[in-house]
Amino acid sequence: MTLERKPVAFGDLRGWLGALDKAGELHRIDAEVDWNIELGTVARLAQGPGTGPALLFDKIRDYGENARCRQVFAGALSSYRRIAMMLGLPPDTHPRELVQLGRTILTGAIPPKIVGTGPVKETIVKGDDVDLNDFPVPQWNRADGGRYVLTYGGVVTKDPATNVMNVGVYRGMVAGKNLIPMLMWRAQHIGHHATAWQQLGHNEMPIAVAIGWEPSLDFVGGAPVPKGLCEYDVVGAIRGAPVELVKCETNDLYVPAGAEIVIEGFLSFDPATFLPEGPYAEFTGYVAGDRSPKPAIRVTCITHRNNPILRGTIEGTMPGSYSENSVTSSIMRAATAWNVLDRAGVPGVTDVWCPPVQAGVNTIVQVKQSYRGVAKQVANALWGSSAAHVRYKHVTVVDDDIDIHDYAAVDWAIAFRVNAGEDDVVIMPSTFGAGLDPSVRKRDRNVAQFGTGKWHRVLIDATINLDYDPDPDLGGARFPPTVRPEQRDIDAVKARWKELGLDGKK
Repeated sequence: MTLERKPVAFGDLRGWLGALDKAGELHRIDAEVDWNIELGTVARLAQGPGTGPALLFDKIRDYGENARCRQVFAGALSSYRRIAMMLGLPPDTHPRELVQLGRTILTGAIPPKIVGTGPVKETIVKGDDVDLNDFPVPQWNRADGGRYVLTYGGVVTKDPATNVMNVGVYRGMVAGKNLIPMLMWRAQHIGHHATAWQQLGHNEMPIAVAIGWEPSLDFVGGAPVPKGLCEYDVVGAIRGAPVELVKCETNDLYVPAGAEIVIEGFLSFDPATFLPEGPYAEFTGYVAGDRSPKPAIRVTCITHRNNPILRGTIEGTMPGSYSENSVTSSIMRAATAWNVLDRAGVPGVTDVWCPPVQAGVNTIVQVKQSYRGVAKQVANALWGSSAAHVRYKHVTVVDDDIDIHDYAAVDWAIAFRVNAGEDDVVIMPSTFGAGLDPSVRKRDRNVAQFGTGKWHRVLIDATINLDYDPDPDLGGARFPPTVRPEQRDIDAVKARWKELGLDGKK
């Protein structure tokens, strides 16, 4: 299967908004909405199970005509239709095809282009004039520890040895005019950079956050881009044109020239400067990340466009409400898992899927079995990879007659092809996992001991057991035939469907 992709360079966030509006994917909210809890509640209820529109809030309480920033944009990537648009595909492209594309989309590279200036430099605020409270940062959830300005911004850091930049997505909370404590793990790329700066004797490292640009920046920032490859290069390949970058005012990092807002500063490693951060309504759909001292960005400068738009997102997925993170993760975590399996030499993999309701924590793999034991190969390959850092906790493997995008089919396979007494359920105990997962005991969330948290992972082998003896009564098959009619009988009845008054009905 070959997808006909036509890369699209939207230009900036405003170009993306125009494309969404034209496609009927944008809903503007003109009524005044309170930044305190109400805006986040609207965003959560409106997104639905990947079916809601992108939202542009035009009127926010306390941020009127004279405010530095008066608008908030959310929900752009909580829909497969809009992800397809971003990738230059028809909006009705099936998620299965998006996963296929995802297998190679993170390996493309068009290097960025350095320019002298851009719209993000229209206003430059430094020193004592810096005040994060000038922006309508929402209190997204009542349970959050504060107002989170970093929810879907591109956080830029660099390796001090190679100068290769990384753009990631991390959570960060407003803690005064110029301080943003943030949650980061040493196992993440930002953590690798922090360690490298510390080893060179530095007490802090330069950092910048680009808020509001083309959707590919958010998409790639939250995806598992290989170490050593800059996200700006990958974004360039997705949009089919270089990202135009400008140098920050107070450090040596580079940010998109057309971004809405850029926050510049330095991230301190000194525990004496850490500030309380958390909790936060996390990707699991539960409040997570206890309030505790975290490294904080000391903001030295904010640059922004005239009348900037604050880009944010409501995090946390539950049944009936799929976040941007979970929808994008369902594609990229499935694609990454498929690539891991290919590199490990696992034979017969025909499809991989991570349902969006759990953001890739559960993974379903479809295989064409050539011998018994393929399911265990699948699980071992995934769990032994760095891609399993906070994903692939539960792996279900099914045969190639099971549609893994139809959970009823998967559930049927689990019900009637799993025999726990035949090693079809396997537990891998005490592996590294997600400390934000509420099923992990509090004492097992020790980052120093477990990486991020301790997971007991599970394989469910829902394939037909090839260890079973062929049954001569079944013509040598190991399983009986299903009750589905033969195709000739189906064709005969379908020919009479209209006559039977069933036309238009399934």
